[in-house]
Amino acid sequence: MAKLHDYYKDEVVQKLMSQFGYHSVMQVPRVEKITLNMGVGEA
Repeated sequence: MAKLHDYYKDEVVQKLMSQFGYHSVMQVPRVEKITLNMGVGEA
């Protein structure tokens, strides 16, 4: 999970700031929760 957080913080935030014209890091949307769901076949 730390790798994903670091990637978002280092790369995605900068791209969002340039693409949408945000002036502050606090304006960029944050990832609050990631949920994974996996089926196991027949119960």
